[in-house]
Amino acid sequence: MKPVYCSKGHENPTGNRFCQQCGEPLPVPSPPAGGRSPVAVSVSPGTLLGERYRIVRQLGQGGFGRAYLAEDINRFEERCVLKEFAPQVRGTYALQKGKELFEREAGVLYKLQHRQIPRFREMFRANINSEGHLFLVQDFVEGETYRSLSANRRLKNLPFSEEEVIQLLLQLLPVLEYIHSLGVIHRDISPDNLMLRTSDSLPVLIDFGGVKEIEVEVESEFSGAGNPPTPGTRVGKAGYAPDEQMQIGLVYPHSDLYALAVTALVLLTGKPPQELRDSHALTWNWHQYISLSPAFSAVLNRMLAHRPGDRYPSAGAALAELQNVASRHSGSPPAPALAPVPPPAPTSQPPAGTTQTAQAVSPAPPTAVPAPPQPRRRSSQWVNFLLMFLIIAGMGGVGLLVGKMWPPHGGNSHEEINGKFSPEERQRKEALRERRRSLGVDFNFYVTLVDDVYYAKYPDQRGRTLSDDPADAGWRERWDSAAAESLQKLATLSAPARQKLGSYSKEDIARQKLEINRLHLSSRSLNDLTDAQFFRLFPEFKQEENLLDLPVGQVWQAIAAERVEAVKSGAALEVIKFAPGATGTSVRGRISPGDGKAYIAELAKDQLLQVKLDAGGAMRLSVYPPSGKKASLLEDSKQVSWSGRLPESGYYEFVVVAEDSEPVAFELSVQAK
Repeated sequence: MKPVYCSKGHENPTGNRFCQQCGEPLPVPSPPAGGRSPVAVSVSPGTLLGERYRIVRQLGQGGFGRAYLAEDINRFEERCVLKEFAPQVRGTYALQKGKELFEREAGVLYKLQHRQIPRFREMFRANINSEGHLFLVQDFVEGETYRSLSANRRLKNLPFSEEEVIQLLLQLLPVLEYIHSLGVIHRDISPDNLMLRTSDSLPVLIDFGGVKEIEVEVESEFSGAGNPPTPGTRVGKAGYAPDEQMQIGLVYPHSDLYALAVTALVLLTGKPPQELRDSHALTWNWHQYISLSPAFSAVLNRMLAHRPGDRYPSAGAALAELQNVASRHSGSPPAPALAPVPPPAPTSQPPAGTTQTAQAVSPAPPTAVPAPPQPRRRSSQWVNFLLMFLIIAGMGGVGLLVGKMWPPHGGNSHEEINGKFSPEERQRKEALRERRRSLGVDFNFYVTLVDDVYYAKYPDQRGRTLSDDPADAGWRERWDSAAAESLQKLATLSAPARQKLGSYSKEDIARQKLEINRLHLSSRSLNDLTDAQFFRLFPEFKQEENLLDLPVGQVWQAIAAERVEAVKSGAALEVIKFAPGATGTSVRGRISPGDGKAYIAELAKDQLLQVKLDAGGAMRLSVYPPSGKKASLLEDSKQVSWSGRLPESGYYEFVVVAEDSEPVAFELSVQAK
């Protein structure tokens, strides 16, 4: 009988339900049920796919296919991992949607170029039993998972020490900082998904949650309108992922920090996370099992905060704090973080719309038990100083010379005010510094935002660097004025939204879309609600086509995040219902400048709809049909009435936003016959 392998490659006898080495549930074939179709037949060892990948064995199985260990015959039989797209969903549209998401995942993996992340090689198609299949190809990491390392240490009663775990976090936080800067969140950090690589004893981050996210998105879309995914399909492991991720599917960069801190505690104590946390009081009780230094405990406690806003805003902020802890332990600054690897020469075909540059790294022969991570030698302080000087000397921009930008460490960044400035200018800049700090706005983001606003006001100054010369005093004053105005505008945001400025990603937008779609609201309505406030604050960017690529686009995303919360709470969304036997109704409200509200009403195809907005001030009206396949009936229009036959059945959206300088009272009438 054939052996069964878990996703980590451990061999088990046929019939085992759990891996005898790591305890992971083993794949069990099951008959089709509940509208699902069975996963395609697994590929047999020895099969050659894509005319270059020879299958060695199956590594694991998930909702969207299997993973295989393979040999690349075009690269001296170098080992790699193939991930197959074989979703358990039925229907042509569902399969096409899954395929699109799978290809998107290939694009995400492709842009990750870091020596502590398995490199994406290519995506290819292959025919198996006359059926087309998609595969992702990644590097194979030779080594052992930290779960396995921890289990071996428990047998010897030798848990990881505080120094070892601090070193591990120092090596992993720069990896998280890197992926978060690209808008990628891992979602599934645990000892299972961290490997100690044999060749260099470095921790490697594996199994990103993207493919699992595909399963969640497709299941959400096809399990029934308005039904959120079941808890079992949430991305992340119970006990490791924070509550907001497991309960409602919300993920942020600090979600990875939370999971990393749980992983650290598991390695330190040798106990599963469920034994370290009181699920009723939502507090951690790991202190009774292990004693850590107060400084390191404080770092872990902040990473593990129940309220997302109480955690570190970024991996860089956590890294800066941990570096201070490490320096107290060793008496000297810690080793510098590993930088991302520059892409090498192309070797194979990239996913659609990209240029392939990834290249595999040959793994070293395995050893029985890899050694724990060891501190790396520090570079010469003079070399580091010279590199920093060259980097600073080469950086342009108004903000650099005006604010004296220092290495980014989130809230730990600081500004040094130039002594050459006049007392009046120094006082002005000190006031700006204190105002920024009181708002909790990241310094590096603040500088880039003000540069953005400054150049929008004075486009002729673009490309010109301000000096500390008295001749530039007037221009520096204009920059400070733009800074003061920007801070005043940022003060209108909530504290959590301000703290996240600089770390919003396009992934956040995709998640927000899913959240409001479940409430029968489209991204068009969210855009209307967000634009109303954003362009009231920053009207100079109305004609900007690539808004989200600019620093000021972070403010737009912050407002969008607040609007989503307002929609979910019911403050910005109301359902219009007709009384029994009635064909129409009216709703009334009062909206502040730049604010808005969305209404939804379930209507039928071919009904005659009449909409009218009566307002005591300037307002705009949008009317959107249920699906994005039909054109808007009205879109952010000054026209305040519409009538006509409805093109389809479903929930219609009505969005009103205020453009006046004063609060506006309004009445929205909806008639459907």
